[in-house]
Amino acid sequence: MSSMASFISKPSTTPTALSFEKPNKIRFIQPITLPNPTRTSTIRHRVNLKVKSALIEPDGGKLVELVVDESIRREKKREAVSLTRVKLSRIDVQWVHVLSEGWASPLRGFMRQTEFLQTLHFNSLRLDDGNIVNMSVPIVLAIDEFLKTRIGESTRVALIDPDSDQPIAILNDIEIYKHNKEERIARTWGTTARGLPYAEETIVNAGDWLIGGDLEVLEPVKYNDGLDRFRLSPAELRNEFLKRNADAVFAFQLRNPVHNGHALLMTDTRRRLLEMGYKNPILLLHPLGGFTKPDDVPLNWRMKQHEKVLEDGVLDPETTVVSIFPSPMHYAGPTEVQWHAKARINAGANFYIVGRDPAGMGHPLEKRDLYDADHGKKVLGMAPGLERLNILPFKVAAYDKTQGKMAFFDPSRPQDFVFISGTKMRTLAKNNENPPDGFMCPSGWKVLVDYYDSISTPENGKIPQVAAVAV
Repeated sequence: MSSMASFISKPSTTPTALSFEKPNKIRFIQPITLPNPTRTSTIRHRVNLKVKSALIEPDGGKLVELVVDESIRREKKREAVSLTRVKLSRIDVQWVHVLSEGWASPLRGFMRQTEFLQTLHFNSLRLDDGNIVNMSVPIVLAIDEFLKTRIGESTRVALIDPDSDQPIAILNDIEIYKHNKEERIARTWGTTARGLPYAEETIVNAGDWLIGGDLEVLEPVKYNDGLDRFRLSPAELRNEFLKRNADAVFAFQLRNPVHNGHALLMTDTRRRLLEMGYKNPILLLHPLGGFTKPDDVPLNWRMKQHEKVLEDGVLDPETTVVSIFPSPMHYAGPTEVQWHAKARINAGANFYIVGRDPAGMGHPLEKRDLYDADHGKKVLGMAPGLERLNILPFKVAAYDKTQGKMAFFDPSRPQDFVFISGTKMRTLAKNNENPPDGFMCPSGWKVLVDYYDSISTPENGKIPQVAAVAV
């Protein structure tokens, strides 16, 4: 993917920590004074927006980076060998990655009980100085009774990579507490129905205890899948934005291929920011790179598709940074979208684009959406700890038959528009059919078709069925 590598170069050395002045204490605004979050034509303002060139400060005032310095790496690895071993799952490793680079700043490791409870009940953390930062999904590590007994009175454990069977981190000043799975699932997803992808993968059969503590990560997390050069840390992204002289950064999270409706939204957002007085707003196109459910298009194919979108000029490489967000996906709707927004603050984004049913999915047992499609953007407009982030609601885009391209929906002539859902898009690609001209760049569509061809069975050419939990 040389075209992307030419404008996103991952530095060869670990960047130094970025320090900022402490933010002023947050004042909570009474709900009655909040702007109406259903007004999709305007940007959410908590305070009067001022155009300035400085990047937004990370949560807590300083970007947390937990990879140990190279000068003590060998010593720490020797220490880890002597500690009780806690073997991680691959999703656990993704969370170590997230924590190590500061996406969850100011969190310094897997949550202890006070942090876990604040996250579950308040979707936020209160810092020692009284400031509030958003934190809506628990970042925790489960262990079983046998391992709890083995740890005993120890204050440190070694975290073990599931593939190499080698230590990748040390967890210090540990605290072990009860893992109330039902409460965790109910408060994160708003239901305890079976079939929630992340819950089934990481919670239902997990241990009955959680272990929290401060992380020392022994070296940067790598996946060796050919995509590591696109996994820019928050510090690296901030350096990239500064290098490009960005005076605004607007983030777009996605876990699907980019079609021309997405592109229209992103280019229109840049136009709006220029009209507001910004001189060089930069788009952070930030596909999710952690755990996803089986019927989502895999990351490597999505990155190939994003490359074609840039090669074909659908998005401008000069004003776009494509990077991989390492977080696992919960599909927890309005709760999870707060995490997605908060993490982008730490990467330097001061604007966040949110659309219909962000981080949502179909109900796992019933034929309906699990969440109200508008609640995600409404919650972002009121969420504690996100007051500094400007929320940019989606405009609704659809295929305009009169123009033969994606356009913003005009309610005065609804008969001229066709809505092509993600399900419809996937069905067309699976059947090797083409969407209407102008829906997606042809080379990008070919990547999607090639992906479904690659997983079809040679006997009948059909896609193997998975236990789909989303519509």
